[in-house]
Amino acid sequence: MVNEPMNATLEPGLSLDIGEGGSGASISATGAWTAAAASGIDARISELIPKLGGMRDVAVDLGQLEAFDTYGAWLLERLIRDAGKRDVHVTVINMPDRFRGLASAVHDARSKADREALQTRSDTAWLTPFETIGRALAGLGNDIVALFSLFGAVVQSVVDIATGKTVFRATSTVHQFDRVAWQAIPIVFLITFLIGGIVAQQGFFHFRKFGADQYVVDMVGILMLREIGVLLVAIMIAGRSGSSYTAELGAMKMREEIDALRTMGLDPVAVLILPRLLALVLALPALAFLGAMSALLGGGLVAWFYGDMSPYVFIERLKDAISITHFKVGIIKAPFMALVIGLVACVEGLRVEGSAESLGLHTTASVVKAIFLVIVLDGLFAIFFASIGM
Repeated sequence: MVNEPMNATLEPGLSLDIGEGGSGASISATGAWTAAAASGIDARISELIPKLGGMRDVAVDLGQLEAFDTYGAWLLERLIRDAGKRDVHVTVINMPDRFRGLASAVHDARSKADREALQTRSDTAWLTPFETIGRALAGLGNDIVALFSLFGAVVQSVVDIATGKTVFRATSTVHQFDRVAWQAIPIVFLITFLIGGIVAQQGFFHFRKFGADQYVVDMVGILMLREIGVLLVAIMIAGRSGSSYTAELGAMKMREEIDALRTMGLDPVAVLILPRLLALVLALPALAFLGAMSALLGGGLVAWFYGDMSPYVFIERLKDAISITHFKVGIIKAPFMALVIGLVACVEGLRVEGSAESLGLHTTASVVKAIFLVIVLDGLFAIFFASIGM
C-alpha cells in the first residue's frame, strides 16, 4: 500500500500520480500518451505495477489526457493486464469520448489475439511431443557442431606448434597429467578392485550351480581387459576430471580471463585446452591398464577366499582364457574416450555465462554428455572389433 502521493514526470506534459484511496488507489494520467512518450510511460508503468501489490481496486483517471494514439491505448491495456495478474481490479474513469473508440478497438484486438493464441495451443497440443523431439535434435546438432569446431581448433593449434608459430605448454601439460593421472590412481584402484571382486563373487555364486567355477576366471579376465575396465575408468574420469575442466574454464569465462588471453595475443586453445586434452589422452590408457590389473587382483582374491580357487590355478586359467588381443581392444579405446571426455568438458566450460547457476548447469551437462558419449563410443568399438575379428 502506498502511504503518500508520488509524482513523477516522464516526459514534458506527461505525469502519473498514485495515491492512497481507502482500500485501493488512484492513478492519474496527464499529457500526451503518444508514440513519442511511449518508452517513458512504459518504464513508469513497470515501476508502478509492483507498488499495487496488496490492493484490491485501482482507478485509472484519464480525464486530463491531452493526446492518445495506438501506443497509448496499448500501454493502457498493458497497465490493466499487468495489474490483473496481481489480482488487482482496474477501473478506467473519466476517459474523454474522443479516445473511447481507439481504446475499445485495441482492447478487442488484444482479446481476439489471446483467444486465437489459446485456440492455436489447443489445436496443436498433439504436436507438443514432436516439438520437444525437434528441439532435442536441434540441440544435439548444435552440440555436434561445437565438438567438431573445437576439435578443429585443437588440430590447428597442434599444427601451429609443429610449425613453430605457437609454443607448446609443457609445464601446463605435466601439471594437468599429474592431476588427472597420478592423483586419480587411488580412487581408480579402489573402485576397479571392488568391481572386479564383485563380478567374481557373483560369477562363483551363479556358475557354481552348473559346476562351471573355472569359467568365472574367463569372465573376469575378458570383461575387465576388454570392456568393463576401460569403460569404468572412463566414466570415473568423466565425473572427476571432466567436471573439473568444465568448472575451471567456466570460472575463467565468468571472470573474463579467456578474453584477457585473447587481448594479450594468446590463443586460449593452445594455452588452456590443448594441455588438458593431451594430459587426458595420455592418462586414460595408463589408468585403464591400472584399473584392469586392479580388477583382476580383486577377482583373484575373491576366487581365493570365496571360490576356494588357489592363486596358482587362477593365474593358469587366466593365461588360457585371455590373450594380448583382449588387452589391445581395451587400450585402443582409451585415447578416443579421453578425447571425447575432454572435448565435451571444454565445450561446456566455454558455454558458461556470467552466473553460478550457469556454471552448475554446464558442469552437470558436461558429466552427463561425456558419460553418454563414452558408452556410445564403447558400443561402436564393440561392433567394429567384432566385425574385424578382434
